[in-house]
Amino acid sequence: MGAWLWQQRVPVKTENGTGPPENDIRGGAGDLTPRCLSKIATSAASGYAMGIAIWPERDRDMLELDHIAVAATTLEKGADWVHRALGVAPGPGGQHAHFGTHNRLLGLEDGLYLEVIAIDPDAPPLGHARWFDLDRFSGAPRIGNWICRTDDLEGAQAALPGIGAQVPLERGDLRWRMAVPENGQLPFDDCHPAVIQWDCARHPAASLPATGIALRRLIVCHPHADALRAGLAGQLAEDRVAFEVGPVGLRAEFDTPEGQRILG
Repeated sequence: MGAWLWQQRVPVKTENGTGPPENDIRGGAGDLTPRCLSKIATSAASGYAMGIAIWPERDRDMLELDHIAVAATTLEKGADWVHRALGVAPGPGGQHAHFGTHNRLLGLEDGLYLEVIAIDPDAPPLGHARWFDLDRFSGAPRIGNWICRTDDLEGAQAALPGIGAQVPLERGDLRWRMAVPENGQLPFDDCHPAVIQWDCARHPAASLPATGIALRRLIVCHPHADALRAGLAGQLAEDRVAFEVGPVGLRAEFDTPEGQRILG
């Protein structure tokens, strides 16, 4: 992922040693700022230069929330639903020729983004299932999937049977691999996260306009939510995701400039 800082805690050196973390250095959706790069380089060279030390980054092989996908029968319906709920219209996205879909994107805080995805009516017929179970999708727009990133897709496939085979994809300067089940449906009625590995230097969220919208919590509901949680134990490093026993469905709580909003 190159120059991408998601979160680092900064301990403060005191007369008695190293104190507890008092600040976060956060790199947003994009490359590190010169200030962050300077601190990292200086700390690596001299330990406590400038009175701070950077804690090591977490294991990048762990799954971390990348984006949330809103499924819809048409892109227009999905974008309108998100606009009415969050107060901001998703911007342009692109097409995915391999799966016959297209999308629109909305940037979120902390390097996340929201994707509205639908079958592209202009795409030719496919000889394989579409991702995100879109071949079976019907009804009103709703959150259909959550997608986690990893730097070790092969390891994720070994640890999480059922997430599917790797499919290499590209659009513009974006390159990535996604694990996609043969039938397009993820385990636990699509409540299991899809897993992606980005193979490009710049994350797509880096190119999206700031909206001031932040994910507060993603709630994964399923009759067997406890089993899903247990299956992801040791793999998922994401405290914004909660699991609840109940009817199948995903919902997300957001903090927006206009207050808290919910997508379900």
